[in-house]
Amino acid sequence: MCGIIGYIGNRRATPLLMQGLRRLEYRGYDSAGIAVLDGNSLFCERTAGRIDALKEKIGERRPEGTVGIAHTRWATHGIVSEHNAHPHRACNDSLVIVHNGIIENYRELRAELQATHTFTSDTDSEVLAHLIESCHQGNLRHSVACALSKVRGTYGLVVMHADNPDLLVCARMGSPLVIGMGEHEYFVASDATPLLPYTKDVTYLDDGEIAELRRDGVRIYDLREKTVHKDIQRIEWNDEQAQKQGYDHFMLKEIFEQPVVFRDAVRGRKIPEDGTAYLGGLNMTESQMRNVSRVVFVACGTAYHAGMIGKYVFERLAHIPCEVEVASEFRYRDCVLDDRTLVFAISQSGETADTLAAVREARRKGAIVRGIVNVVGSTIARETDGGTYIHAGPELAVASTKAFTNMVAVILLYALQFGRLKHVSLADGQQFLQAHFEIPSKMEQILNMNDEIAAVARRYARYRDFLFLGRGINYPVALEGSLKLKEISYIHSEAYPAGEMKHGVNALLGPDFPVLAIMTKNQLYEKMRSNIEEVRARGSKVILIATEGDTDARQLGDDVLTVPSTIEALEPLLNTIPLQLFAYHAATMLDRDVDRPRNLAKSVTVE
Repeated sequence: MCGIIGYIGNRRATPLLMQGLRRLEYRGYDSAGIAVLDGNSLFCERTAGRIDALKEKIGERRPEGTVGIAHTRWATHGIVSEHNAHPHRACNDSLVIVHNGIIENYRELRAELQATHTFTSDTDSEVLAHLIESCHQGNLRHSVACALSKVRGTYGLVVMHADNPDLLVCARMGSPLVIGMGEHEYFVASDATPLLPYTKDVTYLDDGEIAELRRDGVRIYDLREKTVHKDIQRIEWNDEQAQKQGYDHFMLKEIFEQPVVFRDAVRGRKIPEDGTAYLGGLNMTESQMRNVSRVVFVACGTAYHAGMIGKYVFERLAHIPCEVEVASEFRYRDCVLDDRTLVFAISQSGETADTLAAVREARRKGAIVRGIVNVVGSTIARETDGGTYIHAGPELAVASTKAFTNMVAVILLYALQFGRLKHVSLADGQQFLQAHFEIPSKMEQILNMNDEIAAVARRYARYRDFLFLGRGINYPVALEGSLKLKEISYIHSEAYPAGEMKHGVNALLGPDFPVLAIMTKNQLYEKMRSNIEEVRARGSKVILIATEGDTDARQLGDDVLTVPSTIEALEPLLNTIPLQLFAYHAATMLDRDVDRPRNLAKSVTVE
């Protein structure tokens, strides 16, 4: 997740900006850059890689200017490279910007501007620099407002111009910006972390607001350039807390980010009027899509569970036979593939060694191979012929949470896109998209139950064994919940399809073996209810994930956690969240290292 820091005041900007970049490192990044106004000249330096590389590149050329901006980039559009790093300049080298967010209509804007502007990067962000330049007639704020009126997407934007050495202009739409208030000096950043050494007095820009930062004060306007009056707030965090934006752990922060990043994953990819989705990175014509006779998901760990959900939904919506393969096994089998087989390789990092090997094997055997990854420019992204970025932002906790739900979100849209070509009606497609649209607000409802879930987790954290049960599309959710618990709490946990208990698992049940079961209202509800009765008959305590308003569940479970109702295909997006929170709170009660559990790594790049 990209980071922004800007400064205007009487101190030398360069060391302050470099320190700010270091305080933003926790957000994850792949390149960095800085721009400082030094007299009438604009000093700008960028590099791919770490901040140390940027420092080395600047060397002894330390500008004396007291106004500047800096950025850490986490790639979304364009590979990781120096020319794609921020800040981005316009053609005249006088105007420079840093930007967080996604400009959805950047292709159209770029096509309009190319006749008169020269582009030097592959990013959507550079379009903003040229667009503002094309609008500029002396007043920088007016120019920014004019340009943003033509933009569709999200932005946290800071703009600097050599002709205005006493001014920074900032704007926000969907991507946070916070302004720090000092004495004759002002700061702007993507979060409060880099501001804390200098001030704890801040104001937060809201969507649709533009701010002018000068040495004599801050003025804030809306996009119609009407003055906005805002209160100054006092930050009470310490430095460590600020890096996590007030959360105790990165994992908890990332769990709570899911409604926001879910919107990022699906933005611009749904076509409600046609009841379908369009993921352009698939790079297949409708004729080629109709020719697909089989889909194979290859993945490891949490990504494998996302693929299992994909199997259920693809077969339901698209009527295409699907298989899900553990990548570490797939690579050693003599898998049967052909040019009508579509292989989806799923990986948060895009560097998972086994999944990458599976990609290469599938390509060797003539399959169509596409990636579903989080990291732009990763090896899987480069070695496949297309696919989709999930736009979850960097996950710093080892245990995956928001990346999982975003993987599922993207796979669901793929299933709909294929399904509408053959079997899904317009009305059913529109119903699906409407339910999909409601998911973020329903996620927020579940997150508001955090304290309730924590109380339940505390009651069970001392058990040494756990069983998770699910049926149908919720069996992979049970697997994912079990994985989260064992990953971060070190409690032994297993997951089974509930109908399989009688084939051995019943022997384990008893007072010391609690069961967490997913019993939401869907076509297998009555079957699942019967399975829970079996568990109760053998003395195990039962925690139920149930649909809101299900009074029968209250009588069946020792503890019941409810989730909002949705269509069956979308249930995993909601049912997963209480399991993530349950595992998190059990682990914190046991004083585990939640973000860095023992023996585990975030990206498995060796076999």
